[in-house]
Amino acid sequence: MADIVKQILAKPIQLADQVTKGADDVSNFKAECAELKAKTEKLATLLRQAARASSDLYERPLRRIIDETEQALDKALTLVIKCRANSIMKRVFTIIPAAAFKKVTAQLENSIGDVTWVLAVSANPRVEEVGLPPIASNEPILCMIWEQIATLYTGSMEAKADAAASLVSLADNDRYSKLIIEEGGVVPLLRLVKEGRLEGQEDAARAIGLLARDPESVEQMILGGVCTVFAKILKEGSMKVQSVVAWAISELAYSHPKCQDHFAQNNTIRLLVSHLAFETVQEHSKYAVSSKGVSSIHSLVLANNTTGNTTATTNNHNAAKTNNDEEDRLLQSQIPHPMGASHGQNQMHSLVKSTMAATGNGNHQTSPAQHQSKPPLPQKQTNNSSAANHHHQHHGTKQNISLSGASIKGREYEDPATKAEMKAMAARALWKLCKGNSGICRSITESRALLCFAVLLEKGPEEVQYNSAMALMEICAVAEQDADLRRSAFKPNSPAAKAVVDQLLRIIEKADSDLLVPCIKAIGSLARTFRATETRIIGPLVRLLDEREGDVTRETVIALTKFACTDNYLHIDHSKAILNAGGAKHLVQLVYFGEQMVQTVSLVLLCYTALHVPDSEALAQAEVLTVIEWASKQGYMAQDPHVDTLLPEAKGRLELYQSRGSRGFH
Repeated sequence: MADIVKQILAKPIQLADQVTKGADDVSNFKAECAELKAKTEKLATLLRQAARASSDLYERPLRRIIDETEQALDKALTLVIKCRANSIMKRVFTIIPAAAFKKVTAQLENSIGDVTWVLAVSANPRVEEVGLPPIASNEPILCMIWEQIATLYTGSMEAKADAAASLVSLADNDRYSKLIIEEGGVVPLLRLVKEGRLEGQEDAARAIGLLARDPESVEQMILGGVCTVFAKILKEGSMKVQSVVAWAISELAYSHPKCQDHFAQNNTIRLLVSHLAFETVQEHSKYAVSSKGVSSIHSLVLANNTTGNTTATTNNHNAAKTNNDEEDRLLQSQIPHPMGASHGQNQMHSLVKSTMAATGNGNHQTSPAQHQSKPPLPQKQTNNSSAANHHHQHHGTKQNISLSGASIKGREYEDPATKAEMKAMAARALWKLCKGNSGICRSITESRALLCFAVLLEKGPEEVQYNSAMALMEICAVAEQDADLRRSAFKPNSPAAKAVVDQLLRIIEKADSDLLVPCIKAIGSLARTFRATETRIIGPLVRLLDEREGDVTRETVIALTKFACTDNYLHIDHSKAILNAGGAKHLVQLVYFGEQMVQTVSLVLLCYTALHVPDSEALAQAEVLTVIEWASKQGYMAQDPHVDTLLPEAKGRLELYQSRGSRGFH
């Protein structure tokens, strides 16, 4: 760094010396040249001072300042050389406007102010008397950015935290965000996340998340080691900082999906799942957590079923995972189990029995911790999310200690709002990381994350539920295209897969939340996994076709089409189920009177049912052949490639199996 700064300063110092020497030998404009000499000597003194302090100087503003300083010195040297002309002919043909000296003198004065500023701001960036340098007169925000970044490099920990907070407010603007990146703000922000105090870490992580809107910026962050730093925080940092880091990861993955694998390589998926599973479900050794968050009987039974597989799973670990195993054993030993020190299968079985007995007697029994008065949840003031309500109480003591999150020890003492925020951001990060990535989806589904998502969909805070639903939607979308992932993660006898489907169907049947669309999409993506005997799926979807919002109706039709399309091995069974549930009359209404975005997809589904079950009485009752004949005359529908292929085939099948007499009768 020091050598680079010295190289930058070498040329302007040489130019200043040349101007000073040349000003002594002028023949014309001696007074003006004397003033140039005075300004140049003052500037040369400052430049030499900067060279001596090169190791402490902030390079980015220095480069821009020196560029303009060189231009001013070049112009001063040109004037001095012209004034040295001593022959009559040279004087006649050398024309120097009177305004030239004023202009160059003003430029030298500005350079003096700029170099003075960079020396002051590098020595003490928080000195208020420094003010704005002349170079920043046209763009004062640039100077503010320089000051904040200089503070991140040389200020105290408290000053660095203030600087990070200032950059957060600036990073919300796209132009200022690019300036922060161009002026080298990412590296000191990452360093502050890694080494700073709590508030500084939190603001620095939030600033990085805001700076991640530009994909090229994310590339620079990846090269700067953001994945390693964030993984370290998720493992060892304060939970408040961890929640902001998880949010920042989601922003990075959203802006630049290529960074997904970089985070996966740094063990980020495992750490996020660990946070998601904490106080959600009883986990195996790889993601050891407390089970006090499991409240419903269904979730308890599932947790009991999965605990029995612990030994078999652990035996498959190879020697390369020894460190993780040691860490997991430590995690388990430090987490207080709701039933006492032992948390084996018998204890979980006892917990299930006691819960069932309490339910059967009509009594709602609570643990001692639940009898404590429930404190109001503080609203967290951040740029990315608001704190959601949480179901957990303080455990053991009422101290609110901000301790290491992934090291588990003391994590149960975090306040409920912080725990809820952590779960929400962990789910959001997993949602963005798994989008379109088979490898990460496989890692998530091989853990207990699916069961966590199912539990959180049932009883989590609103934001946690939404992020969990979106994560499941993306995982199911990848599974739809990846047959191996679909067979391994969503096999019919998998307890976690059953729990997920149960919760998706529960939300679809209630049909009264913002989770409806992602849950419909998820069920549609899993269409190939359901057996013919699974009869509970189609009915709730068909009921959604009756007078719903346009986006809900469209996604429902698309989901049902995935059941009825020819690519689905059980398309005949599913088509019959759709018709038996009353789908024909709804689809006819949608083709005739639905919004344009709904009409075409509804016609496609109607064609599939006509192809696969052409002799259906429901199709005859709904006069589907008439609908198809009408649709074939609508130009905007026929332009769709699927419709263009399916319409003639469906029409031919219906004409073959349904006589005009029967159609006329019906």
